[in-house]
This record gives sequence, C-alpha cells and structure tokens, in this order.
Amino acid sequence: MAKQIAFIHTSPSVIPTFKLLADELLGDRAKVFNMVDESLLCDIIGHGCCPPATAKRLVGHVLAAEGAGAEIILVTCSSMGRAVEASRTLVTSKVLRVDEPMAEKAVATGRRIGVIATLPSTLEPTAALIQSRAASAKKQIELTTRVVDGAFDAVISGNGAKHDELVAAALRGMARDVDVIVLAQASMARVVESLKPQDRPVPILSSPRSAIEHLASLLQE
Repeated sequence: MAKQIAFIHTSPSVIPTFKLLADELLGDRAKVFNMVDESLLCDIIGHGCCPPATAKRLVGHVLAAEGAGAEIILVTCSSMGRAVEASRTLVTSKVLRVDEPMAEKAVATGRRIGVIATLPSTLEPTAALIQSRAASAKKQIELTTRVVDGAFDAVISGNGAKHDELVAAALRGMARDVDVIVLAQASMARVVESLKPQDRPVPILSSPRSAIEHLASLLQE
C-alpha cells in the first residue's frame, strides 16, 4: 500500500525537481502532496536566520501535513533545519530534514568538504549540520564554505541563466581544493548537470536526490 508523503517547500520553484525524483525513485510506493509557504523563506532572508515566529509557522505546517494524512513529511528547505528537528516531538509522522542524508554522505566521502550557497542564512545551518555529523562519526574534517555573491539576486529577478553561470563558476573553482562539494540549496542542483565532466572532478552532492534516495530506503523497510 502506498505511503502518504508530504513535501513542505519554501519556494514553488523546487516542486518540479522533487516531483521528478519522486517519480523516478519512489514510484507507486508513495502518494505525494506539496505544501508551499514562501513567507518562511522571506522571513529567513529578512532576518538572516530562522526567527522563532517563523519556526512556529513551519511547525504548524508539519502538524497540518500530519492532519492531512501524511505518514512521512519532508521539509525541503535547508534553512529550516532546526525548526524541523523541533517539530519531530510533536507528531507521530516521520519528519525529515532535506539535508541530513547529504551531510552524512559528505562526511563519509572525504575529509576536505566544500559547501556552496547563494544565501548566508542557508550556509550556516548546512555547515553546522556537517560539523555535527563529522563529530558523531569522530572524523576530523576541513570545511570550506562560500556564498556565491549575486546568484540569489539574479534568480529572484528572473535571470536564471546568470544564477546558473555564477554557481557553475563557483563549483569549478572549489572543485580544485576539496574532496567533495555540498550544495546548500535544492535550487542549485540543476547547475551540476550543466557542468562538463572535467569541471566536476569530485562528487557534488545535492540535497534533493540524497533526500529522496533516503526516503526510498525508508519505504523499503
């Protein structure tokens, strides 16, 4: 019997990415519905972090998703990580952070880990999560982080090509100095496919695929 799964997004732009991955990796084992609240990301950008009132709204969406029948809930925005963790004690549904499987894979892959984001508010929680996973694994890592200046402004102004160009350049530069690269935002994942093989000599991990692969493994249990 198919599991009811909710995806909670802070931007509608990532829905096609997650739909394609769900169709590919989950198939008829899952019935997925989407919930979107762009105001969550607007608050995070405005404050530079996730303030308590915003975290409470996210928790409200998690409660609503469970009320709608979701047995598994995936929050697809990395900036909401700590709020996601707080919501877990309030529902019986399984609540997933989109970036947890990616962080674990990064720590397992190499010692020199690079993190790229287009927003500082996303970079910090992703970097903190990787450090936490490394500590749990008792592994010493060297973390390199970078915010791609101008990329977020480009994409919100409708210039997706400029966003992709800036992110691609940052990826090519960082790939020379690290063992693995982590993309801190789901919206950056499409850029990887545009890179030539010689421009990605190290693994580049994106949270959407890692999260849906993890979700698929849960459905097999």
